[in-house]
Amino acid sequence: MSKHSGDGHKTETPDVSHIRNVEVTHETSDIDVSGVLTFVIALTILTIGVFIGTFLLFNSFKGQAAEEVKPGPMALRQQERLPPEPRLQAAPGFGITLENGNRVNLQTTKPQAEFQALNEEWTRELNGELKDASGNPRTIPINDAIKQVVSGQGLPTQAKDASGKLQDYAISVPTAASSGRVSEKRLQ
Repeated sequence: MSKHSGDGHKTETPDVSHIRNVEVTHETSDIDVSGVLTFVIALTILTIGVFIGTFLLFNSFKGQAAEEVKPGPMALRQQERLPPEPRLQAAPGFGITLENGNRVNLQTTKPQAEFQALNEEWTRELNGELKDASGNPRTIPINDAIKQVVSGQGLPTQAKDASGKLQDYAISVPTAASSGRVSEKRLQ
């Protein structure tokens, strides 16, 4: 058989089965099987021990997290942590304070809830349901006001003081044309 043929270079491995080295035998000092088995068993036991310890540690952490922790004396309360008014709709702490002092919490409601609360307040005002601090109605109902206007009585446009004179709510404002030398009365 030729070493070179037309399809490329081929190499054959020579037969060495007839060579014998009597002096070379199996070395018992190369590896200690009992030492390797002892190491594998110890490693397995240690791994199982670390797993059990980690499992118990995380169960302990879960128990501590489940306990309710009281805030310290210097901790801010929920209301103090909120940003100042005005707040975004549907944000924590969002709400409106009505004219009667009641606070309506709107933080978890739809955005239209603010308009609905104000519309209810305006409807109560138009119907004369709002009262001042002494319990007197602040306004007359809209239907009564319409009847007064239609009947010719009219509505009071200015309040009268104790002597029966109309109160003047106008303020004196210097005019621009006079460079401040002359003032005129204007309603606010």
